[in-house]
Amino acid sequence: MNSLSHSKRLRGKIRLAEPCLLAVSDQFWTHAHLGEIFPEFLFMMHSIIRSSVSLLNAAADAAQRRADSDPVSRKIADYYRSHALEETHHDDWLLDDLVAIGGDRSEVLARMPSPAVASLVGAQYYWALHVHPVSLFGYLAVLEGNPSSLKQLSGIRATHKLAAEGFRTMVKHARLDPHHRDEMFAQLDELPLTAAQSELIALSAFHAIEHLTLALDEILDSHRDQRKAS
Repeated sequence: MNSLSHSKRLRGKIRLAEPCLLAVSDQFWTHAHLGEIFPEFLFMMHSIIRSSVSLLNAAADAAQRRADSDPVSRKIADYYRSHALEETHHDDWLLDDLVAIGGDRSEVLARMPSPAVASLVGAQYYWALHVHPVSLFGYLAVLEGNPSSLKQLSGIRATHKLAAEGFRTMVKHARLDPHHRDEMFAQLDELPLTAAQSELIALSAFHAIEHLTLALDEILDSHRDQRKAS
């Protein structure tokens, strides 16, 4: 009998799947021209985070519709609604950071997000609405499961001489996400998951890892193309 908790099993699967994401992240954060591409990273994160509240509420609604006959949905509906409240206005924080380092608010809001980001988020809606809303735990585990530390963020800023205003939201998340992570994994461990639901959560996590990797690659590739053209 496998005695591992749901959260430990999921974290083990994520560790096996994330080396490519970690490698691209390392390329990004150690980039010689990080100052030039950093606004693109903030835009990417804003594109993701602006969907958080609506995605969580959509998953909560889907769970509520199943609650009478589904014990997993019955347990997660309130958790998703609570987490949606916690995530409210985080996209506004990132938008303020972009503006503080020279971005234009209206241009950021009008700009088209990348296909990688659209696929990252869009798949979560599909799985939550048409398969099972518990899928979102895989996505959340990737986005919130391994937050940057304050020391790491301070080191990046100092090395690349980046403005503190661009890091305000990341600093807040460095403080908030450990709590969100622990709360999420505790909730996951209480769920009476079926084998199929566990597989769905892992699929959601793997998809998130793949498309976050693609989104970071897009930023790095775009910068290489711009420098070749100049």
